Amino acid sequence: MSYLPHTDADRAAMLASVGVKGIEDLFADVPARVRFPKLDLPGPLSELEVMQELTELAESNASAGQFACFLGAGAYNHFSPSIVNHTILRGEFLTGYTPYQPEVSQGTLQTIYEYQSMICALTGMEVSNASHYDGATSLAEAVIMAVSHFKDTRRKVVVSPAVHPQYRAVIRTYVQGMGLTVTGDEEPDTDIADLTKMLDGDTAIFIVQSPNFFGQIEDPAGLAHTVHSAGNDALLCVMCDPISLGILKPPGQYGADIVVGEGQSLGIPLSYGGPYLGFFATRKSLVRQMAGRLVGEAHDAQGRRGFVLTLATREQHIKRERATSNICTNSGLVAIAATVYLATMGKNGMRKVAELCYHKSHYAAQEIAKLAGYRVRTDKPFFKEFAVQCPIPVAEINAHLFDEHGIIGGYDLGQDYAHLDGHMLLAVTEMNTREEIDGLVAALGELSGD
Repeated sequence: MSYLPHTDADRAAMLASVGVKGIEDLFADVPARVRFPKLDLPGPLSELEVMQELTELAESNASAGQFACFLGAGAYNHFSPSIVNHTILRGEFLTGYTPYQPEVSQGTLQTIYEYQSMICALTGMEVSNASHYDGATSLAEAVIMAVSHFKDTRRKVVVSPAVHPQYRAVIRTYVQGMGLTVTGDEEPDTDIADLTKMLDGDTAIFIVQSPNFFGQIEDPAGLAHTVHSAGNDALLCVMCDPISLGILKPPGQYGADIVVGEGQSLGIPLSYGGPYLGFFATRKSLVRQMAGRLVGEAHDAQGRRGFVLTLATREQHIKRERATSNICTNSGLVAIAATVYLATMGKNGMRKVAELCYHKSHYAAQEIAKLAGYRVRTDKPFFKEFAVQCPIPVAEINAHLFDEHGIIGGYDLGQDYAHLDGHMLLAVTEMNTREEIDGLVAALGELSGD
């Protein structure tokens, strides 16, 4: 795909073709007082000067590449092999948009097919779509799918308060006006056992996160049976960190009907908030209600393999009333990056990353627990994040960590959970060295409250 400037002759020919004398004639319907406002813009810059200015702006941010970073809460500092970026910079991936024409999009379609296959292998599910905007979107689409599955006869959504608070907010934004009841997270300390008591014949979907927002691993034993029986075949949706599945049992093996999550951990840099991708996997019996699109393998009359859009249930492809969602893209390039990451890491690589996260985070928690004034929450096992009760406000601690030690601290849980005011959520990944962890512990010790 090329982007070439128009010559004066090109512009003259186009204006003549539409029957106007000048470009300004094209805006005749715009009121004259606002048609050509005077813009107080700075003068032009050379490419060199533009790069210098952009570099200065970028350096005003605290990059995880410059500082030791222990901030997680849904976006994580993981290693991305160089092959990921080199591959997605290939022209056929970088400039490609939506693979409407399979005859010219075989590379993109095959990559998405491989992405779907690896997401299914990772989650233990039968079907994956070609991704969503982000993890929050995937979770909201799971709710819509569940309601559609029951043909709008069920209006209740039960969601754990330990699901990411911003994701829960997106669910409510999605379903406003639909007459649904989103419940379960009104009390911040409601556990899964108490949540299951809310199941009834009106429940469409039951949502948990494991590892949850606090990094804790939920006990899945018997959960699917409870949800399916007490909820009269309500759907169980599990949101998870894909890296954790390198060592934890995949949700498909303990009965989940839908598995969703944020795929940013799969080789995608933090990038100041995106773009990311949401993965979405489900059971084959629910595929007709799955939002987004599904790439499948086909064979022509000569038996040659090809790839096609097997199922496309969004309104761009089919009649509006038949669409399961009006979501309009799938962060395709980011999904390709995740595909390259998964293929590069393989089973052993994913397991190794998960083990490093687990052991490094537990070492950090063990050392912080020794500090006076700090208490690590250990009521449940955790994966790579853990909550710490601090002796002084988290904002003060984070300011000290950054200003005095060049450390990006943890997430202030009091922002979302009033009962956890003074608690910090720390994330430790394979990127954090032992020296960085020891430096964090020492810096926290300076503020022990003694």
